[in-house]
Amino acid sequence: MPRRPRVTPSDPLTRILNAADTPRAGSSDYDLNRGITLPEGRKLRPAAVLVAVETGGDAPRVILTTRSSALRHHPGQIAFPGGKQDEGDADLHATALREAREEIGLTPDAVEILADLPRHETVTGFDVMPVLARVSTPFSPVAEPGEVAEVFAVPLAHVLDPARFRVEQRRWKGTWRRYYTVPYGPYYIWGATARILRVMADMAGRP
Repeated sequence: MPRRPRVTPSDPLTRILNAADTPRAGSSDYDLNRGITLPEGRKLRPAAVLVAVETGGDAPRVILTTRSSALRHHPGQIAFPGGKQDEGDADLHATALREAREEIGLTPDAVEILADLPRHETVTGFDVMPVLARVSTPFSPVAEPGEVAEVFAVPLAHVLDPARFRVEQRRWKGTWRRYYTVPYGPYYIWGATARILRVMADMAGRP
């Protein structure tokens, strides 16, 4: 776990950080679908995403990307910067920071890691650790060609409001699959990204 950062009661991330002190179950792409039992002993590939919150402006915002339509996994979907752990990564924090630097040009010296959020299992077989971080210095994103089609930001207040979330469903491999969405303007945020954001909203809602 990262060293506990200094926060104030007015910090919009305070409730999330306080909730992070209490262990809670992780989430998965399957957990809204009754009747699905995941096999024990399944092998998942470790991965990490950086949940980077810009706090230097008028209102905090969460940095997100639109993935390239040419990618093998989750093409065209909205995602946090992140990816699978490489052999050269010291830990999953290093994975999240490396991927953020590669995908959107966010350098590690501009980031303060705040907490590890509950892990999320994806349908593509990844065990994803969301790493909550603060970006307090001005940041001009540079999208990685071939992987990132767009970099944008969503107000933190929007994704911490449970009323903004909906549960929708679509056919996947012959069965109906239910999942969270949290649309913002033209951006359809769904799947693993929306599920992780919903966990954050639940954590922020704790007294």
